[in-house]
This record gives sequence, structure tokens and C-alpha cells, in this order.
Amino acid sequence: MNNVIIDLTVDKEDNGIRIDKYIAENNEDLTRTYIQKLIQEGRILVHDKQVKSNYKVSEGDVITINVPPPADLNIEAEDIPLDIIYEDSDFVIINKPKGMVVHPAAGHYTGTLVNGLLYHCKDDLSGINGVMRPGIVHRIDMNTTGVIVVCKNDKSHQCIAEQLKVHSITRKYNAICYNSFKDLEGAVDAPIGRHPVDRKKMSINQKNGKRAVTHYKVLENLNNKYAHIECTLETGRTHQIRVHMASINHPLLGDDVYGPDKNTFHLVGQALHARVLGFIHPTTNNYVEFEAPLPDYFNDLLDKLRK
Repeated sequence: MNNVIIDLTVDKEDNGIRIDKYIAENNEDLTRTYIQKLIQEGRILVHDKQVKSNYKVSEGDVITINVPPPADLNIEAEDIPLDIIYEDSDFVIINKPKGMVVHPAAGHYTGTLVNGLLYHCKDDLSGINGVMRPGIVHRIDMNTTGVIVVCKNDKSHQCIAEQLKVHSITRKYNAICYNSFKDLEGAVDAPIGRHPVDRKKMSINQKNGKRAVTHYKVLENLNNKYAHIECTLETGRTHQIRVHMASINHPLLGDDVYGPDKNTFHLVGQALHARVLGFIHPTTNNYVEFEAPLPDYFNDLLDKLRK
């Protein structure tokens, strides 16, 4: 099992942030305590030089993180049925079901999308993100359903990752939220960062957050209490739609983190579906777009709310 090498380049908006905090906010799989340990071991370099945990990053800093393989950890291939929308030699498009974790992490080493991909694709997965996340370019939350792309080689991974970085990928989500809308279209432009108190949550964070923009369109107001909306991501921050919609008094139904405590419809997680994903194909250079139909639970919920 090889070490995982992660390279980060600091943007202007991150000037002056401590390096351990910067890395933690840009890589959810590494805790701040673990990052400090890596720094002490000389495994984190800035321009190929060792730094201390209190080093403050500057625009243009190139950070190299050398993560050793986890001890005695073997990610097993599992024969898990996958809903494959499209597949070629560069990538596979999956319609992820509710409740499935994308890749192994603490508490979830089996039953993940990666376990299923290792069985389906064998060795045909990009290795850029290491043994824990082969082929994974982006993620959607465990209880968010819908379309996700997985890369089969490093060339396609780098191509699609670059499109994600510059926000040129098309990503449209359907959601059901509380409260009807007066304005049928709008946008939320508010920076998102770690919650200042609860580090497991994200929040609107004017001081330390990164720019986040969500465009929304009302597809249907439902009984003056709910709404079915389409959200288009201009950026892609963690929990972006969930945080943004909650911030304008339209939390998603079933969201037990950012929504109300009550769960009237006994949902398992938020009513959020990644419906459309579009990008430039890494080999043909043509724009391609894929769509995952609304899941049954989502359509059933819409029917209930209409009545």
C-alpha cells in the first residue's frame, strides 16, 4: 500500500490562514490533529521545505502532503449492485442510492461505493486519491442520491478535477424544502466554512469561509408550506445547498443537521437529488451530460405534498 501524495495551491482568499487549519478545511479526510502530527514528522512541505504548524499560508504557496498508508487497512472489493448510467474507458457514471457512503472512512469500511467499484472495475480506477478513494473525483453526501462520476485513469481524473476546480462543470440538483417562495428564481452568494463551534457542521462564515454561490429555481410551490426547487451549483462547497437554503429560511426536508428537529415525513436524511452532471469529455473534448431520474421516495413525497 503506497503513500498518498496530496498537492494544494493556496488561493488569494486564503492568505494568512494557519497551514494546519488551511489543510483541514481543504481536505475533509484529514483532521487538524493528524495534520499537526504529519507536520511534526516532516511529511508536509511548502515549496519543498518543512514548516511548523503555526506557519501562515500565502497566495501561491504549493503545499505537498505525504500521507502514510493506514496500518493494517485493506479495502475489500464487494459485489454491490451499481446503477450505472454510462461507462466508457475513461469514467463511469453512477446513480448513487440514498444511504450509501461514497468512500471508506472511519466507521464505514464496507458497503461503500468504492467497495462496489473495486469489484466492478477491478484495477481500472485512477490512483490519484490513493487507496481509500480510487477513482473518486467528487462526492455527494451519504443521504443525497444521484449522479456521480468515477474516473478509470489518472488522465481523466486530472481533466475532470481541473473542471471542478474552475467551476465549469454543470451540476443541477432537485430538492424539497420548507416554505413556499414569492420569488421564483434567485441566488444565494454567501461564503461557507467550518462552523465556529460545531466542527462537524458547515455554516455561512464571512471571515474564514470560501465563496459559495447557489442558483435556485422554483419548480413548484406545494400547499404554501413546501417547495420543489432546482439548484444549480456555481461553486461546490461541502453541504453547500443544505447550508444556503437553510440560511434563507428554506431548509431541506429531512435534513437533521441544518433543518428543524421535527421530521414530519419520517425521511432518512435530506430530500436532495443530484440530477444532472455535465462536463468536457477528457478524450473526445466534447461536452457530455448525464441525468439520474428522481428516486421513488422523492416522487412519493411530492405526491403526498401535493395532496
